[in-house]
Amino acid sequence: MNDVPSPEAVVREFWRRMATNDFFAVTQLLADDLVVEWPQSGERFRGATTFARVNAAYPTNGRWRFSLNQLVASGDQVVTQVSLTDGHQPAEPISFFTVRDGRIVHLREYWPEPFAPAAWRHALADPVG
Repeated sequence: MNDVPSPEAVVREFWRRMATNDFFAVTQLLADDLVVEWPQSGERFRGATTFARVNAAYPTNGRWRFSLNQLVASGDQVVTQVSLTDGHQPAEPISFFTVRDGRIVHLREYWPEPFAPAAWRHALADPVG
């Protein structure tokens, strides 16, 4: 019998634990040799404990709240789009996970910044949300 959770289940549990703001509890889902990449800032973080330390030290105005909006899974790859905020800083990261043997081994996150729509598109678009 296989007791290893599916990659999708691991990532759903990852976001559930992230929402507790106990980032060290999240490390139980991470491989010891985890690699996290933030391409926009050119940073790479290595190790489950480093990931927890980065999140615990991130400047915040309150508890982080997470909403999983979309998840797509195929094999050991899972992609999510979440909404998160601390009540002052909203973000909509797109996260690409690789999960092996029930642990996240690689995470690449893109943190897009919101921007105002171009005036020339106003007649062509409806607002989202």
